[in-house]
Amino acid sequence: MDVTETAGNALRWIIGILDRHNIQYQITGGLAAKLYGSPREVNDIDIDICEKDFQTILSDISHYLIDGPAHYNDGKWDGKFITINYRGQYIDISAIDSLFITNKERTEWFPYQRSYFDRLGIEIDGITLKILSPRKLIEYKKELDGEHQLIDIQAIEKYCIEHGL
Repeated sequence: MDVTETAGNALRWIIGILDRHNIQYQITGGLAAKLYGSPREVNDIDIDICEKDFQTILSDISHYLIDGPAHYNDGKWDGKFITINYRGQYIDISAIDSLFITNKERTEWFPYQRSYFDRLGIEIDGITLKILSPRKLIEYKKELDGEHQLIDIQAIEKYCIEHGL
């Protein structure tokens, strides 16, 4: 796995919980981009699940819970989130079925669930990870700000070409 040991350990921990409870999920954000070839370091782990599954995992994550489940709106994202700090690695879990994102111009909100569990299974270090599909990841990263998004998009587009996607 081409992530730090801290991120890898956190990923194995949280995916173990989600798999044990048979919770559908998808990894998004910078980690998904990294797994598709982005050279950037991973800041946090972004995972989408259904809102009803928040309660299912709360007892498993309570020791590491930083915030939530709570509603959050920063002008770009609007929805329910959980934030965890697992041994130094932040994990943000969002409720995909009630999450909204604005367009880049911040003039229109649309449901993020248009990417609702459109994912690929990728095996890394013996763990099968469910990652937001590269085309959907590109779609949503094009609505985000920052030079790092362009770096991710280029890497993901290269991945799509190399894998015939």
